[in-house]
Amino acid sequence: MTQAASPDLPRVVVVMGVSSTGKTKVGTRLARQLGWRFVEGDELHPPANIEKMSAGTPLTDEDRWPWLDAIVEHVRAVLEEDTSVVVTCSALRRSYRDVLRGADPDGSVFFVHLHGTFTLLAERMDQREGHFMPAALLQSQFETLEPLEPDEVGALVDVTPPVHVVSAEAEREVRRGGQQA
Repeated sequence: MTQAASPDLPRVVVVMGVSSTGKTKVGTRLARQLGWRFVEGDELHPPANIEKMSAGTPLTDEDRWPWLDAIVEHVRAVLEEDTSVVVTCSALRRSYRDVLRGADPDGSVFFVHLHGTFTLLAERMDQREGHFMPAALLQSQFETLEPLEPDEVGALVDVTPPVHVVSAEAEREVRRGGQQA
């Protein structure tokens, strides 16, 4: 059963970062730990975006806006059920995060920015199967990434440790309110 966040917690947690940081694994664990709903942002990509990325072509901002709007719409529907939510989304640019913050009219959105070295993440990409994102696009994601800014509420979490350690750290940060980045 999912539950609403307590008043001292955000209602929406966005697990963000470049490809292969473990957004889905950490996000599902975090949602389970908090007793919240989980939304896999990649599942909301329009088919044209998946085709483009599968072909090794980076998405443009124009490609991303409909996807971000779909995430916001989905999250708003969850919030209308008085349930809190953990959602995954690369959220690489500040402007994308600004759109995502609009999902909660109260502005209660917390970003867990998962990060790791290029070498670590490239190795992970080489080992995974069945994902549409090819390793060739990792560099473009690093180039696009804009770290959380001082006025964005969230936390930076290193993905080098095992996933259970990373998700526990993410939960600690959410519960303590993180810090202004």
